Amino acid sequence: MKRYFHEELEEVRSHLMLMGEKAIANVNLAMKAMIDSDLATAQKVRKQDDRIDEIEKQIDDEVARYIGLRAPVARDLRLLFITIKAANDLERVGDEATSIAKRTAKILKAGYSIDDLGRLPRMCELAVGMLKDALHCFIDEDSSRAVAISERDEEVDSLNRENFRYFVDLMKHDHSKISFCTEMVFISKAMERIADHAQNIAEEVYYLLTARSLQEAIDEENAV
Repeated sequence: MKRYFHEELEEVRSHLMLMGEKAIANVNLAMKAMIDSDLATAQKVRKQDDRIDEIEKQIDDEVARYIGLRAPVARDLRLLFITIKAANDLERVGDEATSIAKRTAKILKAGYSIDDLGRLPRMCELAVGMLKDALHCFIDEDSSRAVAISERDEEVDSLNRENFRYFVDLMKHDHSKISFCTEMVFISKAMERIADHAQNIAEEVYYLLTARSLQEAIDEENAV
């Protein structure tokens, strides 16, 4: 939102984008660890999450300093609060990627090979795309992308339900895979939460740009 950012806020914006890039990279890395059944890659995800946490703290400190020095009002103040909330959502994305990596490591240490990913690759593709678009909504002031993000969130939810049914059915028919399937159910839920955080960012940005809730806009569109 270039026209609303004063010069002092350019650093905040750049840190938010950096945080988003690192969160997305960690989600992709967690997915790669599963696809490759690679314990070393899974452990790398957990280490890189610390940097995401550090950037969130930087953003919080910079926003607090800006409010203290400039006493922003109205839209600028709302923008700052949305920045903090977006950073929190990205930090949670990093946490979910770490959770996926930990569960992947647990599966591999138990001697399983992750040779059945269910619908997880498609879920990851959608969730990462949603995160990228949510960040561009924020930077480019593009409210139309927010509506599309919400539509994809429903698809991710549907795929998560598919995964749950699939892995529960698999463990029923092969008791030797109970532990593996249980972890995969939790990994699928973590991926679904990543998409939810992208949706949260989109909703906040949409409200900032239009002074309307995203759900209202979707309901109106569906009613036509």
